[in-house]
Amino acid sequence: MKTKTIYACQSCGFSAPRWAGKCPSCGEWNTMTEETQVKQSAATSRRVEARGGLGGASLVKQKPILLQDIEHVAEDRIKTGITELDRVLGGGIMQGSITLVGGDPGIGKSTLMLQMCARLGDVKPLYVTGEESLQQIKSRANRLNLDFSTLSVLAETNADEIVEAMRTTDAGLVIADSIQTMFRTDIESAPGSVAQVRECAALLMHAAKTLGKPVFLVGHVTKEGSLAGPKVLEHIVDTVLQFEGEHIYSYRILRAAKNRYGSTNEIGVFEMSEDGLQEVTNPSEVFLSQRNAGESGTAVTAAMEGSRPILVEVQALVTPTSYNQPQRSATGLDYRRLQMILAVLEKRLGLALGKHDVFVNIAGGLRLDDPAVDLGVAAAIVSSFRDIAIQPDTALIGEIGLTGEVRAVVSIEQRVNEARKLGFQNIVLPEANMKRFTKSSAKEQGTPNAASLSMQGLKPADRILKALLDVVGG
Repeated sequence: MKTKTIYACQSCGFSAPRWAGKCPSCGEWNTMTEETQVKQSAATSRRVEARGGLGGASLVKQKPILLQDIEHVAEDRIKTGITELDRVLGGGIMQGSITLVGGDPGIGKSTLMLQMCARLGDVKPLYVTGEESLQQIKSRANRLNLDFSTLSVLAETNADEIVEAMRTTDAGLVIADSIQTMFRTDIESAPGSVAQVRECAALLMHAAKTLGKPVFLVGHVTKEGSLAGPKVLEHIVDTVLQFEGEHIYSYRILRAAKNRYGSTNEIGVFEMSEDGLQEVTNPSEVFLSQRNAGESGTAVTAAMEGSRPILVEVQALVTPTSYNQPQRSATGLDYRRLQMILAVLEKRLGLALGKHDVFVNIAGGLRLDDPAVDLGVAAAIVSSFRDIAIQPDTALIGEIGLTGEVRAVVSIEQRVNEARKLGFQNIVLPEANMKRFTKSSAKEQGTPNAASLSMQGLKPADRILKALLDVVGG
């Protein structure tokens, strides 16, 4: 074997023959570390291939075949016993898949994996821990008070030994916690380095595909919130799950950033309690449970997260600024989207917001990217600016365009039905969506009467403002 010294960026995985203070690829400083790259000779490669390839798993030389000659096998998914997790995965765990679960420290990744192990039914899981002792795993299991009679635990960080355990045990699912602690003996760099993370993940992926056993990798995140390690790690795995949530809130959001076997728009909602993570079956009711109806600066809107409509409270605070440059703050909302809404309110409605600080918050810690919440954000800002409360039974749905019009949104029936279930009788909709709600269909389906609001063509600005305030309680 020949060895070669390279310098690899621990942020993006870029490698170079010489050290540099700043990574030429991602621009991060002081991330280039020295690593030893081992190159196998042709004779060594032949010996490895003769032994059956990486990790002892058998490799068979493949020949190209016609796609129509491949036998179709129906999807055989493993149910996790956790409805919210199955929803995000696309209906369950695919055989032979590899899934990466990332999140902040202490967010609940290991707890979620343990709870999944206790509810897999006939599938025997193997939990490989590289960060905690077996006693610590046992203590967490006792706190969860679940049945772990089929769960096997292994304290190991050698990736080759983990693959050997996958081959020699009857475990039907493997969890590696965490991928940053795993290493391979033929790579001289330290665990957690780019080379180790990449090669260990590739080895486990190869074992998962060959043996047909699904593998879950638990991963850390950087201070920016992205998954630690090289970007190639996200390309290797089949599914990337992000576990999000603020430590000051008890709610956790499980979101699929990549999913080869399902949608990337679905989310799972959990609540952290003393007994572990509890599924939230009705997120709308939870996010509105602490709503202060009748207060100015608050509005209710309906966002779509995958196939699920969720009602959330938008809070806004508009106050005269004491600085030369007014502050703009958005929590749970895209800052640039807030800037656009403020510009439309100033230009089309004539609101003098240039000398006011504007703070907008999505209550509950949820982050929204749905443009249909624009109207709710605008109404909350107007309500706070004029100190006029929105009617408690009003929900506002609509996307705001640059010319001031309220544009149609998708999945309007699901949004309206969700609002109806929670007792909202006054639904503010884009005019283009109103044709779906005729008087006859509203009477037959029990849909609430919907008030339409279209800003397009309403001039001068005072008339637009009056129309908006009439709806919100002015």
